[in-house]
Amino acid sequence: MAPARPGIALRLDAALVPVLAIATALVAGGAILWAAGPQLEGPWLGLQFVAVAYLSLLEGAVGSRDAVIDTVLRAVPYAFSGLAVMLAFRGGLFNIGAEGQLTIGALFAAWAGFGLDLPAVIHLPVVLATGCLAGAVWGGVAGLLKARTGAHEVITTIMLNYIASQLAAYLLNGPLRDRSPLNVIAQTPKIAEGARLPDLVPGMHAGVLLVVAVAVVTWFVVWRTTTGFELRMVGANPDGAAYAGVGVVRRMTWALGASGLLAGLAGAVQVAGVNYRSTLGFNVGYGFDSIAIALLGRNTVSGVLLSSVLFAALRTGATKLQFRTQVSADIISVIQALVLLLVAAEQIVRWLYRLQAARAVAPAGDDEGREVAPVTIGSAETARTSK
Repeated sequence: MAPARPGIALRLDAALVPVLAIATALVAGGAILWAAGPQLEGPWLGLQFVAVAYLSLLEGAVGSRDAVIDTVLRAVPYAFSGLAVMLAFRGGLFNIGAEGQLTIGALFAAWAGFGLDLPAVIHLPVVLATGCLAGAVWGGVAGLLKARTGAHEVITTIMLNYIASQLAAYLLNGPLRDRSPLNVIAQTPKIAEGARLPDLVPGMHAGVLLVVAVAVVTWFVVWRTTTGFELRMVGANPDGAAYAGVGVVRRMTWALGASGLLAGLAGAVQVAGVNYRSTLGFNVGYGFDSIAIALLGRNTVSGVLLSSVLFAALRTGATKLQFRTQVSADIISVIQALVLLLVAAEQIVRWLYRLQAARAVAPAGDDEGREVAPVTIGSAETARTSK
């Protein structure tokens, strides 16, 4: 029998660790649920309570047509923002600013939706393009600061998150506020009918197809273009990339700008397909969860899409879990945090399950399925920005 190809071994190893991390997080979450339940006094020494909780979670996520639609719709912004963080990771940059970029994208997309009087055939593309542009500018600021001054992108993107939230609060309570006499909260007017995403089926907008298209384009750009190759070079070794003639400053700025574009698109799709307006605080959590989604997906496009569905299912099913067991839905945040911890600290999972790291090395520049080693966060820290 022929020995397994190195690429196959790497793919299996890369997929195994996240799966085991999820399973371990669910077991740990089950222990917390057990401690919150009747414990030894309950049926099956309290294990029935845990089983009911997880069955309720599953039922709430995929147990009915409406539940499936809710899960898919929640996965859409997760996928866009997860791809945004993944793209930055591939360039060796840690984009914590997806939350702010999504906020800005949603805000300006909503303005384009209600403030511009355009034919329906072009109004929706303009709304989506406006959200993309706003997010790209917001992310590009951090990229330019990183490339030109060496300012750490973690700090700048966090600060830009705060600036975005305060700017949104000002605009939604002031110039962009819905002036309707019945409106009492900080939100924009509803966007025009022609600026809204059409439904694929009742209750599910066409943004689902847009996610698939954007995922394919992202994969192609990162793995099949010169731009993507240079991006990965900068992420792996910025000094070596600069020596090879790659414009490190340009690629860093592009990486965070493109990352912001995808996050801004997430906000625009939420406006055009779900809320039909921008409301203060409607997007809280999507940008920060996207960091865990990108890490759990091992910074691959397919992994990000699968992780987005998982996180969406956990969030959607949490309501029924709380209703059935009276345990706070915040237990889902605990499980997500455990997943992130175990994926980030991969050696813990390998130690728990006595796994050996795959020693085969995929050829440089191979396709996404083979280049599975996670991107080292902050690997561009030593970039020489004088180029």
